[in-house]
Amino acid sequence: MMLTNTEMALLLAVVVLAAIAIWMWMRSRKTAALKDRFGPEYERTVQAVGDERKAENVLATREKRVAAYSVKSLPEDMREHFVETWRQVQAQFVDDPKYAVTRADDLLGEVMRARGYPVSEFDHRAEDLSVDHPQVVENYRTAHAIADRHSRGEATTEDLRTAMIHYRTLFDDLVNEPQLTGRRDGGAGHTQDQQSDGAASRNP
Repeated sequence: MMLTNTEMALLLAVVVLAAIAIWMWMRSRKTAALKDRFGPEYERTVQAVGDERKAENVLATREKRVAAYSVKSLPEDMREHFVETWRQVQAQFVDDPKYAVTRADDLLGEVMRARGYPVSEFDHRAEDLSVDHPQVVENYRTAHAIADRHSRGEATTEDLRTAMIHYRTLFDDLVNEPQLTGRRDGGAGHTQDQQSDGAASRNP
């Protein structure tokens, strides 16, 4: 049976509306997934870019880039080495806070390299870390900003103490991250034993 022009128009309208509904549903799922994955980094990127859709493209591109890295957990002996090195750096803070902050920044680069992240310029490093460690990457940015101020002679001892605390948060997350299986989830699944090990490095 032939459809009338009116029926054809109605059918076409239904198909178009269905396509729009599917597209909106897929976009909402993408948004929800990115918000879940990036946490506070999602809103930060939206504010930086000024447009939610562009920000989502930025985050999705960042996610794909990091997925291509060979990020791995640390072997136990290397993990113990880094934890002990951190303790030494932390102890050094009492006598030489400026050196300790500089060394803490360098040590994080060493841990990232050992984990499989390419250690390039700072902004790129922070973006990479935001994929697997979105809850603590802002601490890293804050600490690095203080380290920059320190290099210009503008940071107080209390500022340096704050930087050490922020560096420590990311250090604990990177060093104590459990075995990676399937989708990375930023180390949120630390075991109690791992968290206890991380707590041993606290106290700048």
